[in-house]
Amino acid sequence: MDAKGLNKALVALVEKKNQLSSLNYADTSYDTVEEELHDLEDKLMDKYGKELEKALEEVHEEYCSDTEVLLPIAYLAQKYTNKGQNADGSSIYDVNFKEGVWVDADKFPGKEARLVILPNPARIMLMVAPDQRLEVWRA
Repeated sequence: MDAKGLNKALVALVEKKNQLSSLNYADTSYDTVEEELHDLEDKLMDKYGKELEKALEEVHEEYCSDTEVLLPIAYLAQKYTNKGQNADGSSIYDVNFKEGVWVDADKFPGKEARLVILPNPARIMLMVAPDQRLEVWRA
């Protein structure tokens, strides 16, 4: 997998999602930004969809075997928060622990867990609580 290319595509998506979330429906640019977001999602799926699906299948098998695997774009958060910069100058992104796809996590019975894809670096996180997050895959 081209980890740098995947990460670049994810960053573009995150920035577009954040731009869209800052607009209201009445904004004249809302439809344009939404269309651009869908184009970025399509490009991500065309280029990295099969590899991301395989990664998600492996994560599901190990961490949440009773939960169905969805399309990779379902695992993107609605909003990402910029928490600063990495040493290389790239943004550090975080999400609320309630973002992502709900899963029945084998190692956390009875807890509401979610899987979410984040960039910088491209990775999948298992979110159980604000202070209980586990990186379960990295490109």
